[in-house]
Amino acid sequence: MFSWLGTDDRRKKEPEVFQTVSEGLKKLYKTKLLPLEESYKFHEFHSPALEDADFDNKPMVLLVGQYSTGKTSFIRYLLEQDFPGMRIGPEPTTDSFIAVMHGDTEGVIPGNALVVDPKKPFRKLNAFGNAFLNRFVCAQLPNPVLESISVIDTPGILSGEKQRISRGYDFAAVLEWFAERVDRIILLFDAHKLDISDEFSEVIKALKNHEDKIRVVLNKADQIETQQLMRVYGALMWSLGKIVNTPEVIRVYIGSFWSHPLLIPDNRKLFEAEEQDLFKDIQSLPRNAALRKLNDLIKRARLAKVHAYIISSLKKEMPSVFGKENKKKELIGSLGDIYKHIEREHQISPGDFPNLKKMQDQLQAQDLTKFQPLKSKLLEAVDDMLANDIASLMVLVRQEETQFPNPVVRGGAFDGTDGPFGHGYGEGAGEGIDEAEWVVARDKPAYDEIFYTLSPVNGKVTGANAKKEMVKSKLPNTVLGKIWKLADIDKDGMLDDEEFALANHLIKVKLEGHELPSELPAHLVPPSKRKIPE
Repeated sequence: MFSWLGTDDRRKKEPEVFQTVSEGLKKLYKTKLLPLEESYKFHEFHSPALEDADFDNKPMVLLVGQYSTGKTSFIRYLLEQDFPGMRIGPEPTTDSFIAVMHGDTEGVIPGNALVVDPKKPFRKLNAFGNAFLNRFVCAQLPNPVLESISVIDTPGILSGEKQRISRGYDFAAVLEWFAERVDRIILLFDAHKLDISDEFSEVIKALKNHEDKIRVVLNKADQIETQQLMRVYGALMWSLGKIVNTPEVIRVYIGSFWSHPLLIPDNRKLFEAEEQDLFKDIQSLPRNAALRKLNDLIKRARLAKVHAYIISSLKKEMPSVFGKENKKKELIGSLGDIYKHIEREHQISPGDFPNLKKMQDQLQAQDLTKFQPLKSKLLEAVDDMLANDIASLMVLVRQEETQFPNPVVRGGAFDGTDGPFGHGYGEGAGEGIDEAEWVVARDKPAYDEIFYTLSPVNGKVTGANAKKEMVKSKLPNTVLGKIWKLADIDKDGMLDDEEFALANHLIKVKLEGHELPSELPAHLVPPSKRKIPE
């Protein structure tokens, strides 16, 4: 009896089955989150509705910075070729948002045409009007880097009130729109003239809630001496600390991202290491794209839930006939108290609530009597999505990563780091890689003197005797244990003179600040232990 009731109940609790992560995200958004957003006017307050292109598009990198910090040069450096509409100069040259994307032929698509293309993730930008669309283009070109990622170049930020007024559109709001949809936000600063204007401060604050996507690049660092660079770096960290409210120190990459000779080459090694770290971060974007979209959907769902509670609470307090305007003013003024009440009643973190001042300003133009009361079914659908469906999608993300591993970004500057000009080539454990002579042989006479003081038997020292000498390096046992495994090539628990010299060479590599290899490179294998080719 009533068996249909149990079946229906089970159907609700079982997570949906999807073939791909992208398909799953689209369906969950349309069936479970979008109805909640539409019911409580989420799109009028926060962010336009998502479309299929938002879930299907390639990872995007957003470049933000004041004028002449090298944003366009940075893109040129990554692609290793010019792109349509590119202008570079010391004066403010880029006055438009330029989406640099992959295309079979080179060309420029103007903003008004771009926002009607369903295959591009920019359709909702039409809400910012012609003032913005006339300053928005897509530069398409066949470049291998753009097969994996797209890059958004932005207008250089100037200081002063005139700059804000003369744009004709809400610059910070456009950047916030992009910030929600991109995978990485790179803030560029010029090491030679470091200052953070009022508008740039506002822009950085507009990127709040997206701190996990932000990376900072201190560009043109080859133009100043090491001592000055230290001061500039310290000043930048101090300035960012006042604007970006995160407990962690934000990651800053120092370098000179253009193809010209370094003006002051003293910090060349530092620039190379920083460039490699930044390139690794960018190259990981295609691999983590599905996870990022999943994370952004969860953030959006949490905000939509809180928004629904706020709207329904305001509706509940509004009178049905008289005194609507006075009550509206009173409710907007006491919105902070409403936040606290919702926070206590529904156990919601304060960090999930939208900006109070911004919400109060937006409510001024709304008719609170037309708001919807709380609909528990809509909220239950979103809760079910967060509790069950997202968990099944997480499993699918891992499966896709193993079955169809996404390639890292290739081409352009990313291919110029191999061979002898790759970072760390010929250094540390790689020293002597191209030499015919065994590199350890240079210092072997000194190592042999120590070896023969350790009472070798049949040409070998025991592990206990070798340990007494090796611990003098003061390296931890875990590191010395790894060195032992690499040096004891024949795995007999003892070291001959060549193995002992190799162990000391690896100790020196580690003491000089280099990493140990996971396996012994062929050029470090002692000559007597090398296999003779048949």
